[in-house]
Amino acid sequence: MNEKQLSERLIKVASYVPKGAKVADIGSDHAYLPCYLCLQDPSIRAIAGEVNEGPFQSAQNQVIRVGLADRIEVRKGNGLAVLEQGEVDTITIAGMGGGLIATILDEGINKLEGVTTLILQPNVSADLIRHWLRKHGWFLYSEDIIEEDDKIYEILVAKPGDDKELYKEQTQEKLLLGPYLMKERNEAFKKKWSYELANWQRILKEFDKASGNDQIEQKRTELNRLINTVQEVLK
Repeated sequence: MNEKQLSERLIKVASYVPKGAKVADIGSDHAYLPCYLCLQDPSIRAIAGEVNEGPFQSAQNQVIRVGLADRIEVRKGNGLAVLEQGEVDTITIAGMGGGLIATILDEGINKLEGVTTLILQPNVSADLIRHWLRKHGWFLYSEDIIEEDDKIYEILVAKPGDDKELYKEQTQEKLLLGPYLMKERNEAFKKKWSYELANWQRILKEFDKASGNDQIEQKRTELNRLINTVQEVLK
């Protein structure tokens, strides 16, 4: 397996995995990421976790096909339930919504003891993960945002630690947009938030056509706040 067989987003996720890691890829699908990691670094050992039977079987077949059955164990189970406490030092979760990733971390929080790196790639709602990390004592030390096949993906990398300095200013903006991403403001970042702005402005116009009530006014206020926040950053 080489880079041509792996999506750009998963190659980017892989780039954050420490050398020699004991890594668990949760929701591993075909186990492409663990296979790639082990082929790139002979010192890596991996667990591929998958809850659904079809992908679980595909992952097993893939691991055998590339000759990595001695270094990658494929396990069937929900979220972090496939792990024993202290078994891995790195966890990757990619290709899910931010809310689902946060739920997986919540439900398996006792399995995070001994884990030193979380690499999380939400398809949507990355802000929910930033809130989760902040609440549970994880320091967000790197972020990335890329575009692939007309979709935009964010990657969040965290280690246990204090994040007070990171969020001491512009807290809400940083939680929504990403403290490192809003500083760099690359093209993928601008495209993502320009699209969100246009969508929010469209919703506001729909509100104008609706009969006013307290719920709509609350939503209108919140949307205006979000629009002002993003417009200020995009300047």
